[in-house]
Amino acid sequence: MGTAIARSLLFVLIVFSCGQSASAGCPKFTDVIHNGAWAVADKRGNLVGGCNIDTPFVPASILKIPTALAALRVLGPKYRFRTELYLDSKNNLYIRGLGDPLLISEEVLAILQNLHRRGVQTINSIYIDDSAFALEHQPPGRETSSNPYDAPIGATVVNFNSVAFRVFRNHHVRSTEPQTPTLPIMQKLGRNMSRGRYLINICPGGCQPEKRMARLTVELFRSLQHRAGITGKGGFGRKKGPAHARLVYFHKNSRRLDEVLASMLKYSSNFIANLLYLTIGAEKYGYPATWAKANRAVHNALVSELGVKTAALIVQEEGAGLSRNNRVTARAMLTALKKFRPYRELLRKRRQVRIKSGTMKGIFNYAGYLSDGKAFVILLNQQRNTRGTVLARIRRGRYPHYAIRR
Repeated sequence: MGTAIARSLLFVLIVFSCGQSASAGCPKFTDVIHNGAWAVADKRGNLVGGCNIDTPFVPASILKIPTALAALRVLGPKYRFRTELYLDSKNNLYIRGLGDPLLISEEVLAILQNLHRRGVQTINSIYIDDSAFALEHQPPGRETSSNPYDAPIGATVVNFNSVAFRVFRNHHVRSTEPQTPTLPIMQKLGRNMSRGRYLINICPGGCQPEKRMARLTVELFRSLQHRAGITGKGGFGRKKGPAHARLVYFHKNSRRLDEVLASMLKYSSNFIANLLYLTIGAEKYGYPATWAKANRAVHNALVSELGVKTAALIVQEEGAGLSRNNRVTARAMLTALKKFRPYRELLRKRRQVRIKSGTMKGIFNYAGYLSDGKAFVILLNQQRNTRGTVLARIRRGRYPHYAIRR
């Protein structure tokens, strides 16, 4: 608690000391910015235009850029997420996840095929060991809708904790992904739905996430083990493997961190962002992963990347931008973009602009790089979404240019 209070006080002091040192660009945007900021910097990071650049605003998903920066700093671009597989004397399998956000059906099948090549012929009961995480709560700001972006997170998870299926007449349910069998959990979730195609998370309306996540993981492994040529059947549950269980396979995901970040930024995946955020803390300060470790590790990584003052202007409760308690200034985001420049191609490209959006109710933000290489930030915390107009004016260079006062 003391650390959090100290950071908040530092945030206030820095904002107060900076004042509105860059507000020359405000009059040109009064018709489209009622509560917000914008800023542009050249390739060297020098400010060339802006308005309200030292005022903190809710960042929404553009916060994924600082999260990515921290991940690159702590984990490195070649980092691969890991999963441990144990087998006991009765051929029961224990799956110990370490927060891999891309443990998808293809990856699970590859795991099972590797087990088969290593001599595993039978898998009876399957147990989920989720002890690598010790979370007091799900991500701050997460809601309980059926949308995939509200999926719960945990140590051992598959397919983004979401399911894709189609409901036919008579409530018949079938998976719409060729790589994913039709699972019992799909049939349960879809049995009262009208005909149509669905992509939903496994906890629509809320649930006990640890139990539901374990069920999805076990069902997927059980369904795919037969494709891999492994026989057996049994129950399932959540528990750590016994001391005599032997490690039969230590799986590293086929995707490196830079590929994971590309997926996170392209699809603005809250699921990937928060598992990454927690992994940063756990790899830095030891497992099990906790929000406190993640907060400390990410902040310290940003201190190393951006400096103490700038890092204090990026307030994070989680890594995806879900929480409305997160804050960032346009000046801080420009500094983050300067550091992120070598990885700018990880951002989606729209009309020659590398861009990351951040959108929630009453929040309409952009951050990225213009076609001429300049970095830009737009932070609108207002009811009217005018960020497209603001970006268009910035692209045309219709703003006062000046040198920032230090």
